[in-house]
Amino acid sequence: MTRKYVTFGELMLRLSPAGHEVLFQTPRLEATFGGAEANVAVSLANYGESVEFVTALPQNPIADAAIKELRAFGVGTSHILRKGERMGIYFTEMGASMRQSKVIYDRAHSSVSEISPAEFKWDDIFKGVHWFHTTGITPALSRGAAEAVLEAMKAARANGVKISCDLNYRKKLWKWGRSPEEVMTELASQVDVLIANEEDCQKCLGIKLGVDVTKGLLESSKYRELARFVTARFSNITHFAVSLRESKSADWNNWSVVMADKNGFYVSKKYEIRDIVDRIGGGDSFGAGLIWGLDNLGGPQEAVEFAAAASALKHTIYGDYNRISLDDVKNLAAGDASGRVQR
Repeated sequence: MTRKYVTFGELMLRLSPAGHEVLFQTPRLEATFGGAEANVAVSLANYGESVEFVTALPQNPIADAAIKELRAFGVGTSHILRKGERMGIYFTEMGASMRQSKVIYDRAHSSVSEISPAEFKWDDIFKGVHWFHTTGITPALSRGAAEAVLEAMKAARANGVKISCDLNYRKKLWKWGRSPEEVMTELASQVDVLIANEEDCQKCLGIKLGVDVTKGLLESSKYRELARFVTARFSNITHFAVSLRESKSADWNNWSVVMADKNGFYVSKKYEIRDIVDRIGGGDSFGAGLIWGLDNLGGPQEAVEFAAAASALKHTIYGDYNRISLDDVKNLAAGDASGRVQR
C-alpha cells in the first residue's frame, strides 16, 4: 500500500555567488529554490514516496517556476495557497576553511508569514495521509504561521497522522513576540518524532546539556542524558533524534546521528566529510532519511544509518535539494564510500 506524506513550510528563492565567492564579489548570483520542509518533500519523492508540499506563494512567475520545479521532482502541489505579494528570499555565501558560511534572510512580509490558520483545510489535506512533517522555522516567521502549524498538528493528530518536527532554531527569525520556548514547547507536545541538535533543545525547549557545539568534538554518549530529559518531559515523543556535526572548518565536518526510543539508544557510524560542496539542507536530508528509514527498514539502527548516509551525501550536492537516489543512500549506508565510478 502506498503511503502518503505531507510537509508544510516556506519555499524560498535562494541567491548565491558562484563557488566560494563572497556576496557581490562579482555581479552574478545563481538562483535556486529551497526551504526546510520542501527539502524534506523532495528527498521523500526521490525515494519513490507520494508526498505533498503545503505552503503559500504569490501569484507571479517566480513562484510559478518554484512550483514547476517541485512538480518535476514528483512533489504534489495541489494544496499550495496562492496569495500575498512576495516570495521569501535568502542569500547564502559558501565558506571555506576558517571562513564561515553566511545566510542573509529577506523574507519579511512573505506569503507564508502572512497566513492565518483558517486558510488551510487541514482535514481535507490529511485525508489518506500517513505522516506530517514540519519544522520550527515556520512558526518563527509570524504569529499567524505559528498558529497555522499548531492547527495543522492538531488536525493531523485528530486524523491519526504521525507527526515529525525538526526544531531548527533560527535566531534571526524569532522577532514577532512570543519566545521560541513558549511556542515550540506547545508544538512539541503534539509530536511523535522530534529531530534536533543540542542548541535547538536549549533555545526551543529550555533543556540544557552543557555541550559546546563550537568546539568541533561531540560525544554521542552525552546525548543519552538529553534524550532522557526530552522524552521524560514529552511523553508523546516516540523517537528523539539528534544530528551531531563536528565542524573542523567550513568544508570539513564530521557527521553522525543518534536516536532514542523506548527500547534503546542508537548511534550511527561517523562520516568524515571533506571538501563539502554545500551543507545547506544537510539537516533536512537527515530528517527525510530518518522518516523513510523508520517507515521502511528493519529497525531503528538501520533507520539512523540510512539517515546519516543520506545527509552525508547531501553535503556533496549543490543547492538545498538532495538529488540523491535511494540506491545511492543504501550503498553508502552499507559501507561503500569509495567514490568509485559506477559503470
